[in-house]
Amino acid sequence: MDIETRADQPYAAIRATVTLETFAKIADRFPEIMRWLADRELPILGASFLRYLRVTGEEFEVEAGIPTIAEVPGEGEVFTATLPAGQYVVAVHKGSPDGLAAVTDRLLAHTVRFDRDGDRWGARIESYFTDPAAEPDQTKWTSEVAIRLAD
Repeated sequence: MDIETRADQPYAAIRATVTLETFAKIADRFPEIMRWLADRELPILGASFLRYLRVTGEEFEVEAGIPTIAEVPGEGEVFTATLPAGQYVVAVHKGSPDGLAAVTDRLLAHTVRFDRDGDRWGARIESYFTDPAAEPDQTKWTSEVAIRLAD
């Protein structure tokens, strides 16, 4: 477990409430956000990510996001927002995304105060550094879990 201090990061995103069975409903929307950014000539400034806003036993309120240079007016389902600055507990994961739940559980087991209120999270993020189109072998994928600590 590492702790990093991060600056505010604007991003473009689409939000959905999903279950484990319907997770693709949000996870498959990254190309749509990339097209939206390209249409506005806004550069992509980092890895695509999922931001978990609310996590319950059955469902997840999640944003599929892509870092960019600034918040601009949204259109349709795409909107812009900013990940908050602060200290984040961070762990890198190598391998299939199926292993990210275990990485998250290990981070949550630490005795630190997270930026959360019940089932709502300030910034709980999974970033995906590997493009599946360029590297189909999931054992070679790199991702990261980052969870903001309370101020």
